[in-house]
Amino acid sequence: MGLRNFFDRIEPNFTKGGRWEKYFPIYEMVESFLYTPKTVTTGAPHARSYVDMKRIMTYVVIATIPAILVGLYNIGFQVNTAFETLGPSGWRATILDALGIGFNAANPVLNMLHGLLYFLPIYITTLVVGGIWEVIFATIRRHEVNEGFLVTSMLYTLIMPPDVPLWQVGLGISFGVVIGKEVFGGTGKNFLNPALVGRAFLYFAYPADMSGDTIWTPVDGFSGATNLAVAASRGYQEIVVGGTTWMDSFIGIEQGSIGETSVLACLIGLGFLLFTKIANWRLIVGCLGGMILFSSLLNLVGSDTNPMFAMPWYWHLVLGGYAFGLVFMVTEPVSASHTNMGRFIYGALIGFMVVMIRVVNPAFPEGMMLAILFGNVFAPLIDYFVVQSNIRRRARRNV
Repeated sequence: MGLRNFFDRIEPNFTKGGRWEKYFPIYEMVESFLYTPKTVTTGAPHARSYVDMKRIMTYVVIATIPAILVGLYNIGFQVNTAFETLGPSGWRATILDALGIGFNAANPVLNMLHGLLYFLPIYITTLVVGGIWEVIFATIRRHEVNEGFLVTSMLYTLIMPPDVPLWQVGLGISFGVVIGKEVFGGTGKNFLNPALVGRAFLYFAYPADMSGDTIWTPVDGFSGATNLAVAASRGYQEIVVGGTTWMDSFIGIEQGSIGETSVLACLIGLGFLLFTKIANWRLIVGCLGGMILFSSLLNLVGSDTNPMFAMPWYWHLVLGGYAFGLVFMVTEPVSASHTNMGRFIYGALIGFMVVMIRVVNPAFPEGMMLAILFGNVFAPLIDYFVVQSNIRRRARRNV
């Protein structure tokens, strides 16, 4: 109660006419983070719902927890395994050695702690740099700092390679927030996913660091191609030959971006989002359907020169960032289609495009990031044609 009274006491200084009126967005950001917003509608109609923007964003962040936990373990496991061959190196190893923690890859706790030293710097950099941009635009426009950045910052962090330089992290989130969202008016008005915009900018600006081919070089002298890159160059059968089964990829103990490797963790998050009705199932069905149908068609067509033609849909599902994008990016409500039929079409378009990019463009085997951004661009057009189709159908009924 003391903290609540403190906020109530200083609030007049930040409201209209107060000494610090221009800093109201900062006050509102802190106050609404700690307490439920007390603003209410002043005119009809009234809609009663327990779901507000803060709750929606909180639920999405909660849904990412399984991916975070598996990502932390996977990073630590991969690095500690490398240390067993090459020996410890880097500032993270120095910290762990000073604390007497050790580098045993068979110890899950040690793996989590080591992975945390890769995750936290990226996440903190994202929060600080992106948060500064959010506050600047909120202060200039005199509106509150939206909770949407909490989701953007977490998703952006989870799609980063664990070894990405922190200055690139800051540059990418700056581009994502400013160009991907704020230039269009802020949260709710952007038609592109800001996290993916930042990731795409880094990919095209610094392809050597962000490529889907070798995005795991946290230890000097230890790097390797991701399973998706192996499938693109030599065929998905080579993944199994190399010692990785489909179940291994499903669980996600392999090289890749921080939160994208585990399909199991993503599905747990999806279950939570569907249960809380934050995610729309039509988007999921459409994206899975488009991917399964088109990849199956390519399996029938075949190719003597491109091994990706032979990769079945269930391998597309577990490789790269498909599952993570499906759960957390395709279902993002602002940049997706808003009509029910449009959601099926939008999802199917992304499912089709991810396979098209992976198979036809061997230079970029990942595909999911560009497929979702492609779908974002066409989402308004899809909704337009769906609405016009409904209007024409109703007009024919009334003739």
